Amino acid sequence: MIFLDHNATTPICPEALEAMCSAAQQCPGNPGSRHSAGRQARRLLEDRREEFASLVDANPDEVVFTSGGTESSNLAIHGLTAGRQGAIALPQGEHPASEEPVRRRIKEGCRRLTLPLDPQGHLVDEALDELDFSDVILAASLLAHNETGTIRDLNRLSEMCREQNIPFHVDAVQAVGKIPVSFHELGATTMSIGAHKFHGPRGIGVLLVKRRTRLIPLMRGGHQEHGLRPGTEPVALVAGMTAALRAWSQTQSNRTATLIQLRDRLQCRLSDLCSPVVINGDPDHRLPNTLHMAFPGCEADALLVAFDLEGICCSLGSACASGSTEPSPILLAMGLSPEVYNSSVRLSLGIQNTLQEMDETAPEPDASGRFAEQ
Repeated sequence: MIFLDHNATTPICPEALEAMCSAAQQCPGNPGSRHSAGRQARRLLEDRREEFASLVDANPDEVVFTSGGTESSNLAIHGLTAGRQGAIALPQGEHPASEEPVRRRIKEGCRRLTLPLDPQGHLVDEALDELDFSDVILAASLLAHNETGTIRDLNRLSEMCREQNIPFHVDAVQAVGKIPVSFHELGATTMSIGAHKFHGPRGIGVLLVKRRTRLIPLMRGGHQEHGLRPGTEPVALVAGMTAALRAWSQTQSNRTATLIQLRDRLQCRLSDLCSPVVINGDPDHRLPNTLHMAFPGCEADALLVAFDLEGICCSLGSACASGSTEPSPILLAMGLSPEVYNSSVRLSLGIQNTLQEMDETAPEPDASGRFAEQ
C-alpha cells in the first residue's frame, strides 16, 4: 500500500507516541485535582502549553486545548458571533468545519459575504477593497487550502479587519506542521489547529485566542481552558501533539525539501504517464506535500477506484466532506471548467513516503490504455 492521503490524516510519529506513553505513565492524575498527582499532571500540561505556544508564536494564555481542528473552528465562529447579527465574510469552498457553522449562523439570521478568489484560490486584494464591510461581524479564511494546497496571503484581509475592529478567524489546520506559522504575525483573533495533520494524535487540537478577546463557549460544565472548553484536559494527548510539532520544528528544512522532491517527482511521473493533466491551485505557493491534479476526460470517482486497485490511497478532497456527490466547492469558486473539476484528485504526501513509491504510483490502466506504462 502507498499512502498518499496525508491531508486527511497522518500516521502518528515515534516522538508523539513516546511522549504520550510517558505522560500517561508518569502523570495519571487529573490536572484539576489538588493532590500531588494532580499537581504533577498540571505542571506537565502547563509546560506543554508554554512550549506549544512558542512553536506557533503565541502566548501560553492564548492556547485553548480542544478535541481538534473542527471543534476549534466551531468554537471560534459560534463564540465570536453569538448573540450578534450581521455578515460573516469568507471565501467559497472553505473546509466544512467553517462552512457548516456559518450555515448555522445564517439560519439564525446572519448573512454571508463571499470573499472573491482568483483561479489559483488566492484572495483578490483589489476586490476585497471594494466590498462593504460595514456590517461584517466576523471574517474567516483558510491559511492553506486542504484540497489544493494553495497557501494564501492573508495580509490585506487581516489589515482590513484590524482597521475596522472585526474579529478574524484563521483555519490553519493544514498549515501548521507543514509551513512556518506565526499567530501574532497573521494578526488573527483566533486560529484553529489539529494535531493529526502533523503526525500527532487524533482527538486533540488547539484554538489560539488573542488576549482580551470575548468568546462565548460552546459547552458548559467546567472551568477548564479559561472556561472556554470544559472537561478534563487530556494531558497525554497534549504531550503527544506538542512532541509532534517539536519534531517538525527541529527538522523543518529537511522535511520540506524532501516533501517537495517527492511531490515534484510524482507530478512529473503522472504528467508523463497520464497526459494531459492540469495542476490545480498555485504551483509556486502551495503546501510542500500537496498535489491536486485533474485528468481531463476521466471521471474522478473512477480515478479514485483505479488508484485504489493499485494499492494507492488518495482522495477527491476533504475527508470531512466525503460522501458528497457535488463538485468540489473550492474548484467551482476558482472558476475551473467541469472537465477539470470532475476529473480532479488530491495526492498528499508524508515523511514516510519514498522516491520508489513515487515511481510506482499510477492508476490501473483504463479501457483505452491511457494509463498504461509508456
